[in-house]
Amino acid sequence: MNMSLQDGLDLCRSIILQIQNSSKEVIVAVPYTHLAVLRELCKNSNLKIAAQNCHHEITGAYTGEVSAAMLADLGVNYVLVGHSERRAYNAETNDLLAKKVDAALFQNLQVIYCFGETLEERSSNSHFSLITKQITEGVFHLDETQVKNIVLAYEPVWAIGTGETATRDQAQEMHAHIRTVLSDKYGEEIAQNCSILYGGSCKPTNATELFSQPDVDGGLIGGASLNAADFVSIIKA
Repeated sequence: MNMSLQDGLDLCRSIILQIQNSSKEVIVAVPYTHLAVLRELCKNSNLKIAAQNCHHEITGAYTGEVSAAMLADLGVNYVLVGHSERRAYNAETNDLLAKKVDAALFQNLQVIYCFGETLEERSSNSHFSLITKQITEGVFHLDETQVKNIVLAYEPVWAIGTGETATRDQAQEMHAHIRTVLSDKYGEEIAQNCSILYGGSCKPTNATELFSQPDVDGGLIGGASLNAADFVSIIKA
């Protein structure tokens, strides 16, 4: 919930200018109020647009909600599902998120499915089983064709704004676990081709070491994405 529409336009214009020759897939997840205008700005660029959330129903009397059908109608490319803040502040469960995943895929949106553990869950050594549960209950009802439209985003909630920092080895350890969980369900080929993003306080100073890990395919960037120079620096990493 950052930036006015004009601020968002300025930010995206700056990013577009700096990534014209980039081969990386770059996506900005913006507020609902910005989607139509920024989608128009980005349509002839290599910057793609995501919504931050969608409702699990296609239509109906859900005042204040936005459906995946509405997002698709705007030409949105991606939607975040299960972001840690949605899970924490809106009590979104894995079962609900599975319905959101289905709604988004039905509208031919690509889903960035987010999950992660709190400091308490990591300290109790339950983080691997928790992550397995979040993935299993959120996306494992999908068939092999559907799951190819899922990007996974691991958010170590304990390393976001807490003063704690995940090391590159901790990031790699969890990403390797996630890929094994995928492989056990869908096979090695699908697991290797699935993008797994790291979303734990990634910034220009630690991006290179995080992205150098074999199972870390990219980043889900928070505060650093609000500054074009910092965001582009992370992209280049």
